[in-house]
Amino acid sequence: MHALFWAIAASLAGFAFGVFLATLHTRRRAAEQLRQVRDAERRVRAAERLAEIGSMTGGLAHEIKNPLSTIGLNAQLLAEGLDEIEADEHDKARLTRRVDALTRETERLRGILTDFLDFAGEKKLSPAPTDLNELVSDLADFFHPQADKEHVRLRVQLSSNPVVVPVDAPLIKQALLNLMLNAVQAMSGAEPAQRELLLRVETDSQETERAEVSIRVADTGPGMDEETRESVFRPYFTTKAGGTGLGLPTARRIVEEHGGRVELHSDPGRGTEFTLSFPLGSA
Repeated sequence: MHALFWAIAASLAGFAFGVFLATLHTRRRAAEQLRQVRDAERRVRAAERLAEIGSMTGGLAHEIKNPLSTIGLNAQLLAEGLDEIEADEHDKARLTRRVDALTRETERLRGILTDFLDFAGEKKLSPAPTDLNELVSDLADFFHPQADKEHVRLRVQLSSNPVVVPVDAPLIKQALLNLMLNAVQAMSGAEPAQRELLLRVETDSQETERAEVSIRVADTGPGMDEETRESVFRPYFTTKAGGTGLGLPTARRIVEEHGGRVELHSDPGRGTEFTLSFPLGSA
């Protein structure tokens, strides 16, 4: 009888301990679920707040851009008027310099706002079957005068076969142009004979559902250190005087909107290469 008592007691104790563990687990799981729900709610509120701020800043940029255009127009009219008035040449030259400075700063601010609106605005894609060979070839023809002016040798390597993917051609050209301008600026300190910009279209040799097509933009500039590589796609980060720091983030956003990705390979003294990759079934 005594042994039976202890057996029953042990069973009850084990059952109670099991219930305790189950309850503890249930409470912990409920607490974790509550934490996840609250985190999700905070993320939703943060996203809504960011969207609200984005809308406000976009509207503010538009409101600033319109009077800037008026200021620029009036500065132009003022410059034309200065040419017609009779005044001391020294005073006239001084006023002309000030008006020219006003015009330059107005244009600079308008450029900053244009870049911001382009980066922050919604990208509405209009994809259509596009041969990337033709797209890159057309863009190279357009860019050749700029490359020649900067003493940059522009080379193009196209795929041996047509590479047709559904993309928004003007937006892809914009992304590539941002990268090409960035490359030319990066090479400005190199000897002219060492400045080379390569555009190359490649297709994935493997016939798989994830087959990709890539456009590579490679330069022979100074390259980037690790800190720069980690920051280069951050909005407003720039290593160039007068740069807005939105060209590369905008390029990456355009590619990602097409379901693609941008990869960066760069080392100090070894140039920089951006690879824009698109799945063959993109957009």
